[in-house]
Parts: sequence; structure tokens; C-alpha cells
Amino acid sequence: MALGTLGDRRTKDRVAREIMNRKADPTGALFQVAVLFALLLALAILVLLLQDVVRGSWPVLSERPGDFLSAELRTRADETGVFQPLRGTFWIGVFVVVLAFPIGIGAAIYLEEYATDNRFSRFVDLNIRNLAGVPSVVYGILGFTIFVRFADGFFPGSVGDHAGKTTAAAGVTLAVLVLPIVIITSSEAIRAVPRELRDGAFGMGATKSQAIRSQILPYAAPGILTGTLLSLTRALGEAAPLILVGAVTGKLGPNTGFLELEQLGEKFTALPITIANFAGRPGEDWEQVTSAAIVVLLVMVLMANAVAILLRNRYEKKRR
Repeated sequence: MALGTLGDRRTKDRVAREIMNRKADPTGALFQVAVLFALLLALAILVLLLQDVVRGSWPVLSERPGDFLSAELRTRADETGVFQPLRGTFWIGVFVVVLAFPIGIGAAIYLEEYATDNRFSRFVDLNIRNLAGVPSVVYGILGFTIFVRFADGFFPGSVGDHAGKTTAAAGVTLAVLVLPIVIITSSEAIRAVPRELRDGAFGMGATKSQAIRSQILPYAAPGILTGTLLSLTRALGEAAPLILVGAVTGKLGPNTGFLELEQLGEKFTALPITIANFAGRPGEDWEQVTSAAIVVLLVMVLMANAVAILLRNRYEKKRR
């Protein structure tokens, strides 16, 4: 017995020495340095870009921040504002949240929890992943053909005024654009839920819907929120589909309020379109206005990020 105990102790000591006295791994060290360098380089580029944009926007945002946010589009740089494109971007984001998020998450739940593994489900999954890689301009053509021309911009009276090129048509187009991304990221988050969690819920007598609602979705919520956030930020920064759907840079519809629903059937513009328009005009004043519009778009995206991060942290705490 004593010999066996002594042998076990010697084995443990030998294993501990081998673990503590590892040989040098130059390949691993080189890889670690390369990864760290890539991270620092990306952060440096991001800091330089942000510094350049903030510095260029400072004359506008420091002298007339309220007027810049509340003024309409003008032909003079010292009078123009971003109220109308900010309003259009806001409502496009609302359409993405209201349409793409519930439909995408619902489709992911069906594919992962209810659909059987057969040729049809694999065919649907393959097509969803292919749609996520389709260029955004193709979705712009889809929106122009179906939502603008066929559906009259979802407002029958809008055809005579502006041929169905409405805020609603733009919002639905971008919701369709990001829908495959929402489905894929939500499916991956649901697939990552441990099988034991499902079995435990079923063992306690829960039904399929109860297990999904009380166990699977709360556990997968952080991953789902991350994916939906990525899709929302992509939608807010898209310009090509909006150009095809009919975003304008000139005369818009009536100057309705920020939250009035009447504007959904009127002409529209958005921050990416306005930024591209400002950037094409000569002069230092327009460069400053362009930088200020970029800062406004960044703040809008960061606010959406902050909301998603808070919700994700809340669900992570509940999951622990």
C-alpha cells in the first residue's frame, strides 16, 4: 500500500515538473505577437479616423449643435442641418426592429427547435446563408420592383406625388436586407444552448413552447442581441439600396414632426445619403458639415449599441 502511494506521488511530481517546465514554443509566441499587432493596428486606425472626424466636425457642433440637428437641408453649408435625414434614418431603424427582428428570431426558433433535419430544411438553411451574402444593391432592386412599383410604397395616394418612393418602402427594403443575418445569428445562438438545459426542462414536465420561452431564449438572448445589433448597424449605414428605392437629396415632403406617421408615405432621405451628398460638394465648410453628419450617425449607432449591450448584460446576469 505504501509502495503504491509512493509511486502515485512520484508520478504526480513528474507530471507537475513537466507541466511547469514546458519547452519554449516560438511558433506560439510569434502567433501571439502577430495577433496583438493586428489588434493594436486596428485600434490605431480607428482612433485616427475618429480623431480626424471629430476634429473636422468641431466647428459645426460647437457653434450651432441645436440648429444643425433641427434645421432642414439647405444649399448653404452654414444653414443646412440633418433633421430630415436623421428622421429618415430613425424610421428605417424602426422598420428593421419591428419587422426583421421578430420574423428573423421566429424563423430561427422554428428551424432549430421544430423543423426536422431533411432535404427541405437543409435547402432553406442553405438559401438563407446565400442571401446573407447577396450585395445590398440587389436588395435595392428588389425594393424598387416590389415595394415601390408593385406595392406603391404601401401608400396608394403616393404614386401621383413621388411614384411610391416612400419612407415605408425604404424601411421594408432594409428590413428584408438584414433578415438573413438575423436568422443566421439567432440560429447560432439557439444552437449553442446546452442540450442538458433542454432535457432538464422536459424532465420537469415543461412543454416545447415552455422550454423555449423559459429556458432556451433567455440563455440564447445575449447571442441573439449581438446578431440583431450587427444587422441594425448595417441597415443604418446602407446607402446603395436607398438610392434605388428613391432617397432624395433635394426637395422633400412636408416638414412633419419627428414622430409623426404621415412622413411614412412621403419622400425621404437618410444620413448615409446626406453624408455622400455633402462630401461631393467643394469647400472647407462642406467638409466640416460632412464630418458633423458622420458624428451624428456614429452617435446614433453607439446609442443602439449601448441599448443592446445593457440588455445583453442583463440576460447574461440572469443566465449565471
